[in-house]
Amino acid sequence: MPTSPARFRSSARLKGFTLIELVVGMLVIAIAMVLLTGILFPQADRAAGTLHRMRSAELAHAILNEIWGKRYDENTASGGVPACGSPTGEACSGVLGPDGTEGRDDYNDVDDYNGLGQASRMLNSSQTYADAYPNYRLSVVVALGAVLNTKLVTVNVTTPSGEVITYHAVRSNY
Repeated sequence: MPTSPARFRSSARLKGFTLIELVVGMLVIAIAMVLLTGILFPQADRAAGTLHRMRSAELAHAILNEIWGKRYDENTASGGVPACGSPTGEACSGVLGPDGTEGRDDYNDVDDYNGLGQASRMLNSSQTYADAYPNYRLSVVVALGAVLNTKLVTVNVTTPSGEVITYHAVRSNY
């Protein structure tokens, strides 16, 4: 049975896409790609930044906890009584930084941490902060506070992305 030309034309038309359908399909894909690259893909960068900030806080928290457990000054008695500078105590030390030739494990007061950096060894370890936190930079500064008998501890942590995050703590003489 021979096919009629009209029937042939209608079946050929149902088998493929028209040029308009192809252009509309490419336009939809292009809009979807713009949305993905503009909205979804930058989220990965933000997630990495959040991770860097979290590790920065972890590093600073560990150092500040260690510092917080030390005496205010080398001339303050163990337990804090009598405090240096008090009527019954010795005069406070004027030196900020490690006392003499003591090693990292011998830090005994707050100001010994002045100048601590990423090349310094971690407490009771041969590992440095740079080994444990690669691509992070660390700097600790201890200065006399604005209020009498206080020391301001500043910990600056620079993340691998170059963001400097500063943490402060005030230690008083009690």
